[in-house]
Parts: sequence; structure tokens; C-alpha cells
Amino acid sequence: MGKDVIIACDFDSKEKLIGFLDKFGDIKPFLKIGMELFYAEGPEIVREVKKRGYKVFLDLKLHDIPNTVKKSMAVLQNLNVDMTNVHAAGTSQMMKAAREGFGDGLLIGVTQLTSTDEQTMNDEILIPGKIEDVVVRYAQTVKASGLSGVVCSPLEVKRIKEACGKDFVTVTPGIRFSGGEKGDQKRVTTPEDAKLIGSDYIVVGRPITQSDDPVAAYKRCVKEFIG
Repeated sequence: MGKDVIIACDFDSKEKLIGFLDKFGDIKPFLKIGMELFYAEGPEIVREVKKRGYKVFLDLKLHDIPNTVKKSMAVLQNLNVDMTNVHAAGTSQMMKAAREGFGDGLLIGVTQLTSTDEQTMNDEILIPGKIEDVVVRYAQTVKASGLSGVVCSPLEVKRIKEACGKDFVTVTPGIRFSGGEKGDQKRVTTPEDAKLIGSDYIVVGRPITQSDDPVAAYKRCVKEFIG
């Protein structure tokens, strides 16, 4: 599994996205298109960036009854996205249906959001226990359901690899440069630490998109994470 840095393109319009990408010239980063941009521009924004030669992680976190997710995944497959996801909390039946709809592509399950800490998980989501144990158990269910990997914080990668195998993909948001602001993220680490921990992909948003020099920030991520 090759490592890569995925830029979270959390913009609210095509114009802002294209203006951002134009700064990179011939560099073609792996892009994450999430709900904000997808809901603003629809499927056409995916077609546009794919036409321009970018790889796309479509981050919509589907979570619904199995039949709805299966049919939705079939639609997303037609967009030729390189990676997409569902919420692992949707159950193994839902994830198996997602796999049927999406085919053989890189399909991953979201475990616990990196904005969620253990106390919130215990007190508000009403899941008892340690967050790392819960995330690992989700990962095992994701693998048993036929998906390719999980979205998790870098803090859980080592145990997930031990439980699910080194080829089980880990996609880790919650990445911040050393000394950077955490924002609303709670389970975070640096690109360099994510490399040492064994993450396959890191997802980096504001440290790149809100940087005074996004290209330099992206190159820093690549250097620290990939070398």
C-alpha cells in the first residue's frame, strides 16, 4: 500500500476549489471532496476534478438502511471516485450492501470521528469502554464486511494493523503540524508521527488550505509523511 497525503478540500464552491488548485500548477494532489463542496456543487464537481487528472476521495460517510446505501454506492461508482466511505456504525449488513453497490473499489468505514473523545463517546453516544477498543472492534467488523479499511485517528493505527493485518488500509484525519492549532479535532498527531505509526493515508485540511502558502504546506506534509 503506497502512502499519500490527501488534501481535504472543504470549500463551498467550485470557484474556490479551482482557485486553490491553480496554485499547484502541474502538481496533482489526492483530493478529498466532502459534504460541503458536494452539496454545493453536486456530482459535477467530481467529474470536473477527475477530468483534470486528480484522484478523489469522496467523503460522504453514508449511513442509512442497506438497500438505500447499496443503490447510492452504485451511483457513486459511476463517478469513478478512487475512494469513498460509509459509517461503520451502520452495521455489517449495511457495509456488505455498500460493497455490493460500489464493486471492487477502495471502500472504507468510518470508526469514530476525530472530533469525538472518549468521554463524549461514553456520555453522549452511549458507547461504553475505551475509545481505542471501540475503534478496533469497528475495524474488525469493517474487515469482516468486505471493506478495504477504515477512517480512524492515527492513535489507533497500530492496534488496527495488529488486529486486521498490515494490508488493511488506514486513512487518518486529525493531522496537524507540530505546534499548530487543533481546531475542533481532539485525537490528533503530526504527519511525521503518522508515518512512524504506520498510517497509509493522511487527510490534511486547514493546515494546507488555510496556509499563507498552501503549496509549501502540502510539500511539507509530503516530506514529513512520505520522505
